[in-house]
Amino acid sequence: MDSRFIIYGDIGGTKTILRLAKQQNSDLLHIREQRYASQDYQNLDEIINDFLIGLPDTNAANKAISAACFAIAGPIAAQQARLTNLPWLISAADLSRKFAIPQVKLINDFEATALGVEKLTQQDLEVIQIGNMNEASMRVVLGAGTGMGVAWIASIGNRYIPFPTEAGHTDFAPINDLQIELLNFLAAKFGHVSIERVLSGPGLTNIFNFFQQRANHLRSSSLPELSEDEGQLIIQLALEQNHVTAIESLQLFTEIYGAFAGNLALTGLCRGGVYIAGGIAPRILHYLKTERFIQAFRNKGRFTGLMREIQLSVILNTQVGLLGAESEAQRLQNLLVANSSNNTNT
Repeated sequence: MDSRFIIYGDIGGTKTILRLAKQQNSDLLHIREQRYASQDYQNLDEIINDFLIGLPDTNAANKAISAACFAIAGPIAAQQARLTNLPWLISAADLSRKFAIPQVKLINDFEATALGVEKLTQQDLEVIQIGNMNEASMRVVLGAGTGMGVAWIASIGNRYIPFPTEAGHTDFAPINDLQIELLNFLAAKFGHVSIERVLSGPGLTNIFNFFQQRANHLRSSSLPELSEDEGQLIIQLALEQNHVTAIESLQLFTEIYGAFAGNLALTGLCRGGVYIAGGIAPRILHYLKTERFIQAFRNKGRFTGLMREIQLSVILNTQVGLLGAESEAQRLQNLLVANSSNNTNT
């Protein structure tokens, strides 16, 4: 097969980023990257079509693309996906047929994040606990953003394989009186309280409103509740205005984040490292580097010593999901080349 072009992207409810690249020996040459407002389009097909039309030689480029991978903000079933925040139905088979791409694969956005970990450089990471890294052991990546994403990463054969999960919907497990009070506050509102109700943008808002209500009871003041997802505002209030309630909220958020990360590390015995991703982590890096976070991560009773041995890092590269889609598109391309070569030899 002469063509070595791949197309890949990060597909979300707010924005879509597409890239076209060409494999040259062991290097990947990036030819074009384009960002789109997802809401401006009826489906992903329209975006891909616009992207290809924007290439210098549309027909030649279209025919040259042999593999594609798209990271989708939503669950994948039978290589079909429906976006969480848009009425898009995406089918790998339909995309393959419409754009004449032999191999098209859809992966969950956090599965892509997990795949992207392998491509990160030292500059992309802030290591907050060095630990004792074992490259061949299990890894886990988690991240608070619009929700809480979690994926395991296992070293199998000669490559890392991601396993997407819905661990963000497991139960919130409070570890002290204040957190129990928070659980009761959230249970009255939601019934079941998942960890995502606490560790996410909306979760940080829930914590802020909890402290607001608590202040009302203690001081008989009348402070308004914030709307559903004001996580970025709360971070801004804490970092730029020293807002007392916002700071309290981030401190509790940090403590719960550390404990949950530790639970995942212990569950998977993740001697290969724990990676904190998502849009919130880089903005609150100062809080994640405090003893509050690290002690919550380590505080696992008889296994506290083991927890000190696990490397803990924050991912600073906001395009890690795109790197993961790139990695999988490259793998699909290499399989096609290998199969083509085998067929030629036989």
